[in-house]
Amino acid sequence: VRNRCQRCGRPRGYIRRFGLCRICFRELALKGNIPGVVKSSW
Repeated sequence: VRNRCQRCGRPRGYIRRFGLCRICFRELALKGNIPGVVKSSW
């Protein structure tokens, strides 16, 4: 059984904590739909 993205069903690049693949995670994070997630800069 593979972990799949809840949004698009992609099995690769899955982020367990959010239940999303890296692509969907990035889209939602940049739109501000995932609370507490900010782009890092130092």
